[in-house]
Amino acid sequence: MPEDRPPHPPFTRETALRKVQAAEDAWNTRDPQRVALAYTADSTWRNRDTFVRGREEIVAFLTQKWERELGYALRKSLWAFHEDRIAVRFQYEWHDTEGQWWRSYGNEQWEFDERGLMRRREASINDVAISETERRIRGPRPGDEYGLDIPLL
Repeated sequence: MPEDRPPHPPFTRETALRKVQAAEDAWNTRDPQRVALAYTADSTWRNRDTFVRGREEIVAFLTQKWERELGYALRKSLWAFHEDRIAVRFQYEWHDTEGQWWRSYGNEQWEFDERGLMRRREASINDVAISETERRIRGPRPGDEYGLDIPLL
């Protein structure tokens, strides 16, 4: 049976919002194997200055990421969509092994195949050191906050 990951393109505002929330939910599991299943077997990524191709490399990349970015918690917001593409902005918070907290701000462009699997992901990300008292993302988003935008500051 072929892989299938609804909703499928072309996206409407409603289906794009569902796709963004599904991605946020999956990444908040911090399970590289689960996350990788949302991508095509030959998916191509640019994440900051790192280029990744295929699910095996995605799993290895995410495994290393979550070994380094402890306490990771993510929020994504739909920025734009058109046919088989979605753009999101996101923020996530994490701490390093010394206990320094960070908020990472970024933008992603996604391209999907006809089965709803992501075949291309490009992410630009900047990190800002924050104190623990400045944190505002504390775990996965509760269901009653789905669809809410994330503040810039």
